[in-house]
Amino acid sequence: MYKSILKPIFFLFDPERIHHFVFRSIRFFFFIPGVATLVRRAYTIEDPKLEVKLFGLTFPNPVGLAAGFDKDALLFDELGAFGFGFVEVGTLTPVAQPGNEKPRMFRLPHDQGLINRMGFNNGGAAAAALRLEKRKTKVIIGGNIGKNKITPNEQAGDDYELCFDALYPVVDYFVVNVSSPNTPNLRDLQDREPLTALLLRLKKKNAAQAQPRPILLKIAPDLTDTQLDDIIAIVTETKIDGVIATNTTINRKGLVSAQPLIEQAGGLSGKPLTKRSTEVIRYLSEKSNRSFPIIGVGGVHTPEDALEKLAAGASLVQVYTGFIYEGPAIAKRMNAAILKKKNNA
Repeated sequence: MYKSILKPIFFLFDPERIHHFVFRSIRFFFFIPGVATLVRRAYTIEDPKLEVKLFGLTFPNPVGLAAGFDKDALLFDELGAFGFGFVEVGTLTPVAQPGNEKPRMFRLPHDQGLINRMGFNNGGAAAAALRLEKRKTKVIIGGNIGKNKITPNEQAGDDYELCFDALYPVVDYFVVNVSSPNTPNLRDLQDREPLTALLLRLKKKNAAQAQPRPILLKIAPDLTDTQLDDIIAIVTETKIDGVIATNTTINRKGLVSAQPLIEQAGGLSGKPLTKRSTEVIRYLSEKSNRSFPIIGVGGVHTPEDALEKLAAGASLVQVYTGFIYEGPAIAKRMNAAILKKKNNA
């Protein structure tokens, strides 16, 4: 029903407006007694064989919802009911900011992709933390953190620490986002020296906590092999807990959508990213001798995409654009395929 009826209607309207409409609709229906239970039963597969123990956490299944979908931690409990093993909120910044000018999100239906230049629009880490304090379910929550647009890179560490402080009591793991192409100069923080300094600073703060949280690094798909080698060295040196590969890409090679669309500035996600993100996962896994966990994200639309990323070395996978194109049963279909493979192994 989603792909044949709802999606064609949704795709008639501006992507960001429809996103907010869907959020309001989900919130409304979940207020009705029993709806959450019905949704959970319809979309969730529960089986001990799907569990993944990682970072000291037990994920009920390996399919999660990537950052960017629930930027402000508004619907994490409800979204978890659609069968996801974990939900990552954000990217959150210390101070609320509106993001870039609209329009800032564009669908590429012929490529099954999205281009966005949202620019970390969010209401701030502290406001999100207040909502996360009211978590009603056991859904695992990741907190994806970044810096404000007006913060110079030299002071970026302050912003990441402020986000850490606000979110530490209410998230299960952290993701350090230095790879979005939509905040000016942010990707410069992926260079070896500033990235090492930033991660060591967060590691030190984390170590001072009673219960340190796992810290992961989200990287761009546009890094060269030499830069990926640097990422492996940085992860080894700083002893952070893992890597999320990958964020959106600035590459437009191979797209078949209309020229005005593909020329839009911003990060490209969806099916055009499938192959490259898997290549990055495989490279990091093999070159590091599987020395750290990887969460695979980028063009995960089908069960086959998820299985491919797991086979390439990912321990978990995440979806975002695939959720929009494939609909609410995406996690269920992927988990069914993963479970079938485990049963046949």
